Formats: sequence, C-alpha cells, structure tokens
Amino acid sequence: MRRPDAARIANGLRRTLDAQRKACDDWRRVPGQEVRYGRIDKITPNAMRARLPGAALGEQCRVVSPELDAEVIAVEGRHVWLAPYAEPNGVANGALVQALGTSSRVAVGDYMIGEVLDGLGRLLVPLASPDEAPSSDVAGVAWRALDAEPPPAMTRALVSRCLPIGIRAIDGMLTCGRGQRLGIFAAAGGGKSTLLSMMCQGAQADVIVLALIGERGREVREFLELALTPQARARTVCVVATSDRPALERMKAAYTATAIAEAFRDEGKDVLLLMDSLTRFGRAVRDIGMAAGEPLGATSGLPPSFYARLPRLLERAGTAAHGSITAFYTVLVEGDNLDEPLADEVRSIVDGHIVLSRRLAQENHYPAIDVAKSLSRVMPQVTDAKHVEAAARVRRAMALAAEVELLVRVGEYQVGNDPETDDALTRAPDIRAFLCQSQHDVAPFDDTRTWLDHLVT
Repeated sequence: MRRPDAARIANGLRRTLDAQRKACDDWRRVPGQEVRYGRIDKITPNAMRARLPGAALGEQCRVVSPELDAEVIAVEGRHVWLAPYAEPNGVANGALVQALGTSSRVAVGDYMIGEVLDGLGRLLVPLASPDEAPSSDVAGVAWRALDAEPPPAMTRALVSRCLPIGIRAIDGMLTCGRGQRLGIFAAAGGGKSTLLSMMCQGAQADVIVLALIGERGREVREFLELALTPQARARTVCVVATSDRPALERMKAAYTATAIAEAFRDEGKDVLLLMDSLTRFGRAVRDIGMAAGEPLGATSGLPPSFYARLPRLLERAGTAAHGSITAFYTVLVEGDNLDEPLADEVRSIVDGHIVLSRRLAQENHYPAIDVAKSLSRVMPQVTDAKHVEAAARVRRAMALAAEVELLVRVGEYQVGNDPETDDALTRAPDIRAFLCQSQHDVAPFDDTRTWLDHLVT
C-alpha cells in the first residue's frame, strides 16, 4: 500500500484554506468601499506588527481571529505597528487583520451622567435592558472623536467668571475661573483623593467628568462609593482605566474624558474635568512610544510623542464660544520636587498650580494645600481687587510666620522686635482654621469672602 504524499496533502489543504478565506473576504466586502486586509508577522505583549499597506496613523483595525481591536501607532513602509485594546493572547503569527477606515470615537449623551465608563467610553455596569444601550440614532446621543482639535485661540471666550469650588483654601486664596486649567502636584499620601472628592461635592458646575487613570481597582470603587456623596455621584461621569488595563486604553481614557467634557461644553454647560493623573497618562504614552520604536529622553524617560500629545490634550479644555471646561490635572511628584521633567512641562502649560504638602497631611491639615507654593494666574480677572488684596495680606502673614517658626519652637523668638511679625503670629491660628476644612463640608463662597475679610481686619 502506497503511503500518502505529505507535500500533496499540504498543498491541497492550503488551496482549500485560501478558497475559504477568499469567500470570507468577498462576503465582508461592502459595495463602494475598499476592504483592506493584512497579516500579523510579529507579536509582542504591547504591540503587533502587520503588513497592511494603506493603513493610516490612528486608524482602527481588527484582528479577525481571535477578534481583537487595535490602533495603528506607527507606520514603517508597508508595515504598521498596532497597539491592542486588550491582551493579544491567542493571536498567532500570520493572523488576518482588517483596516476599518475609522478613528476612535465615543457616543456621548445624558445617559452617561451618574455612570461609570471604561477608558473607551463603554459602560462598566451594564444597563438594565439591551434596548437602553446608547446609539447615535437616539436623540441627544452623538459620536465624538477622541482626538479632536482644540478650539481656535480667537474663538475662546475670556476667563472672566469665578467658579466657586466650595473649598476655602481655593476660593479664598486661589480663586478659579470658569475655563481655567490647573495642575495639582502631590506626592503619594499628600491628600490628593481627599481634595478631588471635596471638589466633586462643592464645585458649582453643571456636569463633572472624573477620569481615574492607572488607579488600583480597589481604590476606584472605594472612591466612588465612600468618598463621593450620592448628590455628587448623580452629576458625575466617571471614566476608569485601572492599572491592569492595556497601555492604549489607559492613554485613551484621558482623551475619552476630554471628549465627553467637550460634548457637554458645546451644549453651553459649565463642566468640571478632574483627571487623575497626568503622570500615569504619561507612562501609558511612554509604553506605546516604546512599542512604536520611539527613543526615550535621557533625563525625562519620556518619548517625543508625549511632548506633542500633552499640550494638544490640555488645550482642549478651557472656554469656547458657549460653555466652559474647568480642568484640574493631578501630577505625582517625588517628595516636594516640582522640577521633574513631567511636572515642569505641565506647569508651563496650565493656568495655575496647587501644591499639596505631605507634611500638612501628616499634621492632619486637610485639604493639605501649601498656599505659599500655589498660584491661580486668573484670580485677578475673576474676582474684585478687595478680594485679591485680602488674599495677598494673608499670604504675607503666612510667610512672616513661617520665617520665624523655628525660633518660636525653640523659644528664641523675641516679641516686640518686629510688630508685623508679631501680628502674623497672632493671626496664625485663625488662618490655619480658615484653611482647614472637613472632607464633607462645603463652604459657600460668600461665607469664605466674609471670613477672609475678617482675617485681615
């Protein structure tokens, strides 16, 4: 009995598979639209390389089997690098990949308010009925591109209206305007989560968009259910991409949150955007840049694409012809070092900075805002001269008291040598009481003004 020819059997199987694949391609073809397919020829944990001529940077693609969505992050001749939206487990060398001809986008509408979304804008808690799922055909729901252009500079309204936050240290000493962008710089354990929860409860904004990027999964639920009151949760859209999610989703979470905020701003609403944190956004950009073959900075450890993405992302917040996005971006720093490359870059773009002190947090001084190191650049534009003068006098008193703090502690300070310093030390307990505030206490803006005026009279 003659043994079967292995080569002949292999050729027959190959012809059968090619015929099946061609039939599948013909079935997928849409009239009037080119269908482009390619093959995966290299796979790493963070990226895949494919031969896919015609694919564009930022284009969405899909691995056919196992089904896996990805995005083009680099183009090298006829090859492209794809960053997957999930772990590429099960994707084999030679897998078929399709270019979809679209860019990433999110369906935005009022259905989001009070909900928790993933980094791509999908509901993490399913709706009660599939019929309730959002669609662009439903009134009030529209698709928004994740990577949109910032508003042109000359179409922006001036930042001229105050945004009360409900926190005395901010409303009194660092008054914010509607459409302002600020950085919150804090070390680990500096009271960042406490400050964000207070902002969600007290800010006089129509909608709050909260982006939690790279956080621990345990902390996300604790923050949403324990730190936020039901009233704050009811007007908040929460976008979550925990630390275990792929780098592409962690990066996209920042764009998703910004696109959602833009949609509500375009409806004429005043939006508060809280993003925690830009540091973890930068790490996600670094991971994607490394997968795309970008070099890393010798001192910053960040790829060139980060310095292009950051200002483009932050410039999307602010005022428009109607409505505003007031944005607070947290930045993690080592100790009190604000000169780190990422922190320094953020500080050069935003309209002010709030520095949180670990020392104040250890002294149970919350919110742990170091007023002396913090600044709101638009404060003179959004409040009156009397308020600005009162805040300046309080700052002066705090600076004088800080200069002689060590002498006071060791008993070497001599009362009567400097009347202004004596007065500052007398006012120090009242100033500290003014700056301290319970986590669930919302301070009305008028009451804050009255107390501040009392401190300097």
